[in-house]
Amino acid sequence: MKLKTLNFKGSENKSVEVSDKILKLKMNHKLVKNVIDWQLNHLKARTAKTKQRNEIKGSTRKIVPQKGSGGARHASRKAPIFVGGGIAHGPKGDNYKVKKINKKMRKLAIAQTISKKNNQKSLHILDDIKSEIKKTKDFSSFLRSNKIENVVIISDENSYKNIYKSARNIKNLKILLEAGTNVYDLLKYKNVIFTSSSISKLQKRILNEN
Repeated sequence: MKLKTLNFKGSENKSVEVSDKILKLKMNHKLVKNVIDWQLNHLKARTAKTKQRNEIKGSTRKIVPQKGSGGARHASRKAPIFVGGGIAHGPKGDNYKVKKINKKMRKLAIAQTISKKNNQKSLHILDDIKSEIKKTKDFSSFLRSNKIENVVIISDENSYKNIYKSARNIKNLKILLEAGTNVYDLLKYKNVIFTSSSISKLQKRILNEN
């Protein structure tokens, strides 16, 4: 499928060929949710840690006889029901087990999200920016003229260097390198802009093309 590109200098628009395997997919909401959960789980380090029952120092002597007291049966003071005992179901630090999502599922979720943006007319392709844009005003005017707001820009390395300074202070805008393309940001922002090179690289990566 051919998508028309936007041109920062206002010259004649070109078109980019993007595979239907990326633009015409149905969204599997359960898959996308799982990928987002996985992503959010890895956003910050898990530093909170409580001691489990087996990590508490102290005597393991049985505190009351098993029978005859008329009360509950207890083992040691390390049990979670006692003050100073282990914590049941507490955070386990870096060893905490989080769900794993394989690369194939992550790629599929990204492709499905791009398809959704395309169906919503919120997917835009920008010709590679080959010269530095120095003024925020210029880039902001470009977005307004194309009626684009609340946008994440997925850029190739060369374009990233040329637009970062002018785009970084614009409200409700985020700029990422192509390698950092992720489902969370694609869904968080209303509009998505790919540079011509970045969408080509992403397509090759998703479809495993050489």
